[in-house]
Amino acid sequence: MMRAAGWITMTMMALAAPQALAAETGSQASLDGLADTLGYQYAMVDNGPECPAGIDGCFLSTITLTMPETLPADVPTKGLSLYFSFVNRLPLVESDIFTHRLINGDLQQLTLKPGATLRPGAKHEIKLWGVGSNFSKAFGMPNAYLVADGLEPRTIAATRPVIDPETGLETLPFVAPMTDEAKLATKSEADKTRWLTAERAFDLQAGRLAPEATGIVILPKPAKAVQGKGQPVDLGRGVALALTGIDRGTVAPALAALGAPEGALPLTIRIDPAATAKPESYILDAKASGIAITAHDAAGASHALRSLAQQAAFEKGKLTPLHVEDAPEYGFRGLHIDLGRNFHGRDEILKLVEAMAAYKLNKLHLHLAEDEGWRIEIPALPELAEIGSKRCHDPSERTCLLPQLGAGPDGTSGVNGYLTTADYIAIVKAAAARQIEVIPSIDMPGHSRAAIKAMEVRHARLTAAGKTAEAEQYRLIDPADTTEYRSIQNYDDNTLNVCIPATYRFVDTVVDALAAMHKQAGVPLKTFHLGADETAGAWVKSPACQAMIAENGGDAGKLTPRFIERVTASLAAKGLRTGGWSDGMGHTETANMPKQPHLVQTNIWGVLHTGAIREAHDQLGRGWDVVLSIPDLGYFDMPYAPHPEEGGYDWASRGVDPYQVYGFMPDNLPANAATIRNIHAEGKPIEDKPVLEAGHRVAGLQAQLWSETIRTDAQVDYMLFPRLLALSERAWAPAPWTPAYRAGVSYEWGDSRVDAAKLKAGWQDFAGRVAAQWPVLERIGVAYRVAPPGARIRNGKLEANSMFPGTAIEYRVGEGAWTRYAGPVAVSGAAELRSRSADGKRASRTVRVEPAR
Repeated sequence: MMRAAGWITMTMMALAAPQALAAETGSQASLDGLADTLGYQYAMVDNGPECPAGIDGCFLSTITLTMPETLPADVPTKGLSLYFSFVNRLPLVESDIFTHRLINGDLQQLTLKPGATLRPGAKHEIKLWGVGSNFSKAFGMPNAYLVADGLEPRTIAATRPVIDPETGLETLPFVAPMTDEAKLATKSEADKTRWLTAERAFDLQAGRLAPEATGIVILPKPAKAVQGKGQPVDLGRGVALALTGIDRGTVAPALAALGAPEGALPLTIRIDPAATAKPESYILDAKASGIAITAHDAAGASHALRSLAQQAAFEKGKLTPLHVEDAPEYGFRGLHIDLGRNFHGRDEILKLVEAMAAYKLNKLHLHLAEDEGWRIEIPALPELAEIGSKRCHDPSERTCLLPQLGAGPDGTSGVNGYLTTADYIAIVKAAAARQIEVIPSIDMPGHSRAAIKAMEVRHARLTAAGKTAEAEQYRLIDPADTTEYRSIQNYDDNTLNVCIPATYRFVDTVVDALAAMHKQAGVPLKTFHLGADETAGAWVKSPACQAMIAENGGDAGKLTPRFIERVTASLAAKGLRTGGWSDGMGHTETANMPKQPHLVQTNIWGVLHTGAIREAHDQLGRGWDVVLSIPDLGYFDMPYAPHPEEGGYDWASRGVDPYQVYGFMPDNLPANAATIRNIHAEGKPIEDKPVLEAGHRVAGLQAQLWSETIRTDAQVDYMLFPRLLALSERAWAPAPWTPAYRAGVSYEWGDSRVDAAKLKAGWQDFAGRVAAQWPVLERIGVAYRVAPPGARIRNGKLEANSMFPGTAIEYRVGEGAWTRYAGPVAVSGAAELRSRSADGKRASRTVRVEPAR
């Protein structure tokens, strides 16, 4: 999944002021003044420098601190510290005045060297030699802050994020522009990535330009849809609803999306599995005399209404007669939202549930716990939400977790929070009303730091009250464990101990609480996702684990699979399916897993060129339900394009654009090498081992949004849409350009066996239908990405184009006014351009083009 090499962790720096400038103790006002005036800039220098001895694969970045010209006489010095986040490993920091140590996770500490002083107006450059790379400004973490003994911490004003009024997106003014493509765009000579500049985007888009849609715009594309002749279907007359085999409440959200009042136009909905044999299938007939829907089930009826609503919106309420016959090819069409790293609340999730229903997605995977946050109220264990949901400056972590990922010191920013039981029940109800299953996820045994720390607070509270036995009930660690480890995210204390009864008691309590919430919502819990990925090398020196290690031949690495097998058996006894990420699930013994394979769901998150095919084919062969969560397809926290202004982590892909998602071929994974470049070993085919056994097919696809760099709801919308529309299209039906799978056959970039002409034609049709959806998304409240235009200047003329047809483009020269672009126009000198949303309320980021030389 998730988040392997390629991280920065700008975190915790301590900075001490000199006695020459102030006394040891000072006032809150003086600390506040220093936080308001201290200059702070983070800059990327080189992604491929000559590394210091002992460090491989390094990159160089800097933090420059500029002291104010004047300092108050009583600036505090005792315990004066500066905290900041840095998400890559940081083995070396070079500074003339600071020494460095790692605190934990993405927290670092710099302290003044003995005898070092800070002077008014002085600049101090700190060199940070990180491991991996930093290709985007988004890696700079905000909200660095100052603390001093006896005073309240204060955020350094220069590091606060700012909302751009034009785009509605968060910006980080303290991160220096990244302009040197030669040093910053790639990590090595083998990496062929180039920034997607406006000129390159123009060339790329010129080969894919699509006309505006004129006919059927339904998305995902139905299996069969034809427009007829005759009088239009006038929804303005209102509808007279008649139902057979279904009640109005079951399709109420879809009816609301249609937006037609009660009136005279007959609208009949009939459930008839004999007439529509496939689950979720439907037949829609819309004529001037009335609309008839025949569906297999409630989901099919809702899908029919959603298709009708899309077409009605496009045709302004007066539809051309329409006949649709449709059913999904894949039963699992999912969206995963990470609430753990940075919280996104009830309103945002409810909005996304409505958007999912509009485009026929049916599984909402809520990632409710991570190292950085616990996001669901469990009444029996109140500390989970009270402590685990908040990040603030408390080194003891008795009131909150430390402020990882630039959360800031006061615990009040929007990245904090949790879903109450009432919130969760409301989400489950809303999803069920739209035929969407909610799959709760609590990642374990790794990625569990928030739970561990919260349960340590519980343990301390009850121990202090003399309730020793009760205190031990949910303690998730072995205090005698001296194992030293670091997780991928650089934590040394984030793994549940799988050898103690308290861990399994904890899992049962959490699952039972979630099941009770589902029951209160009137929707039984069906699937629990336990994560099970990226478990660090814990437990080797845990006395509690010695017997279990011995039982597994002395191999502590087998304890995670034994944990997964035990929890899966417990869940199966409760009638629940187990979900997990493929790396953990793949290490289990199939014989130890449930005999009913449908009780196991595995999400494949390996990168296409390095592990996805092996994992998918292996786990399909075990008979499990395999869901493709491949980063190249569905990690929507990855940037849209390789460009420093595009946010998101990029450890798996430098760019996942809608075209790549749309073109994905779920039924022939090796063939995707023809359309998705391996930028580190171009031309090397993917090995098809093990081969896919006959009769096996993936259960479906899932989009993922991990939230390390996503702090606002607007960023959630930006990263998901329109890519999620491409995934919904591909999750509904396989790609028509997919060559038949043949065992052992490999493919290379541009392979002619994948029909590029058919892919291009499909994209052009799809792009037109996407552009027709903008008003639908705007009504739901989704702040979808407005892609910047492609542009070039040739022979004194500015030319521009867009990814999607009908997009409004504006340009200006120098400091001139923004002008609507209507076609090639003469300009003198460089020009800036931006696109606008369909409603005109938001702009894309601004791009600049220079005259061709």
